[in-house]
Amino acid sequence: MRPLSRLLLTALTSALVGGLAAPAAGHGVATVDPEAETPALFDDEAGGDANGDDPAIWVHPSDSRRSVVIATAKEGGLRVYDLGGREVQHIAAPAAPGPGDEPGRFNNVDVVHGSGGRDLAIVSDRGRDTLRVYAVSGGRLTDVTDPAAPFVFNATQEQVNDAETAYGLAAWKDSTGTYALVSRRHKTSIALVRLLAGPGGTVGYRLVRTLDLPASFTLPDGRTWAPCLEPGELAQVEGMVVDQDKDVLYAAQEDVGVWRMRADLTGTPVLIDKVREYGVPGTYDPDTEECAPGADPGYGGRHLSADAEGLTIYYRGGGKGYLLASSQGDSTFAVYRREGSNAYLGRFRIGEDDGVDGVEHSDGSAVLNVPLGGFDEGLFVAHDGANTPADGDRENTNFKLTGWDAVAGELDLDVDTDGWNPRGLPAARH
Repeated sequence: MRPLSRLLLTALTSALVGGLAAPAAGHGVATVDPEAETPALFDDEAGGDANGDDPAIWVHPSDSRRSVVIATAKEGGLRVYDLGGREVQHIAAPAAPGPGDEPGRFNNVDVVHGSGGRDLAIVSDRGRDTLRVYAVSGGRLTDVTDPAAPFVFNATQEQVNDAETAYGLAAWKDSTGTYALVSRRHKTSIALVRLLAGPGGTVGYRLVRTLDLPASFTLPDGRTWAPCLEPGELAQVEGMVVDQDKDVLYAAQEDVGVWRMRADLTGTPVLIDKVREYGVPGTYDPDTEECAPGADPGYGGRHLSADAEGLTIYYRGGGKGYLLASSQGDSTFAVYRREGSNAYLGRFRIGEDDGVDGVEHSDGSAVLNVPLGGFDEGLFVAHDGANTPADGDRENTNFKLTGWDAVAGELDLDVDTDGWNPRGLPAARH
């Protein structure tokens, strides 16, 4: 997520949204009520420089009530919450390795159940350009990162300090091992790494290959277009998710749209949906550090407003389900079919209910279909980039927990608590 003031495209997005016809589902944007929220995180010295970003859900192997949400807070490290939103563990980000170096900054997190006989939470450390790996047992995390784990994208600490480092992350396992896909800040690169057993029960990794998504695009009128960004920046990816049954990666290139590709980064990526601002020219003003948009040529999509952010998959049996994408620019979530050509199904937002405020400017999200404690028809967790009530001008973020049945009911989607389980086991119903 970049500061919203960086672009003037927000005004353009609002105008576009107002002028669009209703989505294909025919019901505009549905509003879904949240059920719980986590404590406020404040991105200042008093708040421990905690800035919420991305959640993942860990499923307890025998008692679903003891499942937890694991969430990144950037320089504020990791937060672990129970299903009522209460914090049960805080893990600090690593300190800077030396004077003038960047400290740890946890950006994205994903959970792999049953990797080598244990559950792992894998985190992209944007400040240190590494992955951190935590064993999860009983809802508590223990650091098992190999001390010799290398940089993901850089060769030296000096390069790491330039902040073109590990950013977005998606992890999964198949019959050949456990893997993570990591995007690079300010670049279009995605890296595939394989996790490896390290000394003393630690976990390391090695780079397998990288892929660079396009930085510029040929429009239907023959012109070449690239998103308007600060000098030296390219259209980066953050939100990513792997369809674990199909070895397919979905990657959200923030100012472009959502791509589908093979999870091993071979083959040709396909852009399945574009942001509304796709193709809109912009002129960067170094004095204001903003982009002034030009005339919209009408080549953008209808369902996502930049930035395209968090991606997550609701699994159903028979290879079916839903891909959910955060449309950060208008604080909604778009829903696509998991199967076939990912047909668009509708949009929703998380509204305010019973003292819990709505979700705005969401980065990461996570969804699971299995019963989890009181969320007996599945759980959707979303980052809220503008939590209220406000505390002066302190940046205030947190995470909202919503029952999947509420989302499904508003958009006429299916609830399938038995069709898939992250452990490959029948859903725990305790």
